[in-house]
Amino acid sequence: MGVNPGTIERPELSDAQGPLDDKGWQVTVYNNDVNTYQEVMIVLILATGCDEQEAFIEAWEVDHYGQCVVHRSGQEECNQVSQVISTIGIRVEVSQE
Repeated sequence: MGVNPGTIERPELSDAQGPLDDKGWQVTVYNNDVNTYQEVMIVLILATGCDEQEAFIEAWEVDHYGQCVVHRSGQEECNQVSQVISTIGIRVEVSQE
């Protein structure tokens, strides 16, 4: 049985670029034995604004490959996305591409 993430607020994603928002960053999600596909899909949709099909593909990659890059943008936006995804207890990493 997975962890109930409760209420998750989707971050405001902007197109504005600042010194920390240089579009060279990515969010990687890592597999675990706790979260279900549905939990991961829901949090990806909320965090990144992707559709259900993309969320399923990314959840599948996390499950089968052990990790998946789920978002690319500037550092600030990637940090926001990472914070939302991490609310379900899954390991998330923000790094430069």
